[in-house]
Amino acid sequence: MRTVMKSKGFTLIEMLVVIVIIGVLGAIVGPRFFGKADQAKVAAAKAQTEIFSMALNSYYLDTGYFPTTQQGLKALVERPSSPPVPDNWRGPYLSKMTIPTDPWSHPYVYTCPGKHHPDYDLLSYGKDGKAGGTGDDAEITNY
Repeated sequence: MRTVMKSKGFTLIEMLVVIVIIGVLGAIVGPRFFGKADQAKVAAAKAQTEIFSMALNSYYLDTGYFPTTQQGLKALVERPSSPPVPDNWRGPYLSKMTIPTDPWSHPYVYTCPGKHHPDYDLLSYGKDGKAGGTGDDAEITNY
C-alpha cells in the first residue's frame, strides 16, 4: 500500500499572491509615510532654529553682543577664543556640547550681522542642502 505524504508549506501561487498584496500595500502606505517623515524633519528644523535663537539671545544678554560669523554657533557651547572674546560668557547655552546638524545632516548656517534679520541670520537649506527651493527643499530660517 502506498502512503500519500502531504507536503507542508506554501505553493508558488500563494507566495506570489502574498508578495503582490505586500507590494500594493507598500505602494499605498509608503508615500504617505515618507511624506509625513519629511514634514516631521521640516518641523524639527524649525524647532532647532528656535532653540538656537533662544540660546543666541541668552548669549547676547550675558555678553552684550551676538557671536561673530567666524565664531559661529560653536560660541554657544564653548567660550570663543577669537575676538571679540566675551568677558561675561556664562555658557554653555545649549544642553549638548556639540552643535547638531539639521535633520538632513547639513550644518546650520549662521551669519552675523544678518542680511535678512538685523541681528543675525540663521538657517537650514532644507532637504537639498542648497539655497532656494520649495517644499522640503525650502530654507528654514529665523526671519
